[in-house]
Amino acid sequence: MPDKIAEVIDLKKTYFLGGVAVEALRGITLAFNEGDFAAIMGPSGSGKSTLLNLLGCLDRPTSGSYYLGGQDVSQFSDDELSDIRSKKLGFIFQSYNLIQQLSVLENIEVPLVYQGASPAECKERSTKLAEQVGLGGRLKHRPAELSGGEQQRVAIARAIVNDSLIILADEPTGNLDSATGAEILLLLSRLNEQGKTILMVTHDEKVAAHARSVVRLNDGWLVDGGTKAE
Repeated sequence: MPDKIAEVIDLKKTYFLGGVAVEALRGITLAFNEGDFAAIMGPSGSGKSTLLNLLGCLDRPTSGSYYLGGQDVSQFSDDELSDIRSKKLGFIFQSYNLIQQLSVLENIEVPLVYQGASPAECKERSTKLAEQVGLGGRLKHRPAELSGGEQQRVAIARAIVNDSLIILADEPTGNLDSATGAEILLLLSRLNEQGKTILMVTHDEKVAAHARSVVRLNDGWLVDGGTKAE
């Protein structure tokens, strides 16, 4: 049996907007196993981005538990959550979130620098990953000199350079044309075949079809806990 890598139990998140309580998540219980590639889907306002933020330790639940690698991180301090993010999680965003002043190689190195890796190790691991995602000849380029697809490849390499437990992708093809988006999804599928666990928010059924399973939310409720993707 695969090991549970992430599990949420009765997870709730309430926001207060202008004194009005907005229930973004209404008691989600869900588990992901090591090696999963799951798409998280739902209409606007369904809670999918809130769930991804909680899974990524970017926010804390109002109540409920979140076990990451067997450890309950739901009530960790800001510093503890920051440490978890840098060591155990990798992020891929729709807008890439690269540092414009840094080169491709330097952007990929960022998580390793925060972990205190030596300059030699940073360069070796980041160069290897740049080559793996097809950017071996672009190491000295800055983000503004790259296409959207190339920038997302940098983001993917950055997400896996720390050997993260989970890759969290938020609409990773949202800013790309269909052909480039297909290339990025193929790259994610290859990483999953190599054992990487990927949780991906998307609104697009065609994108979700690249995942192994689909989790569906609606109005803060879990309506499908992981049907096999078609």
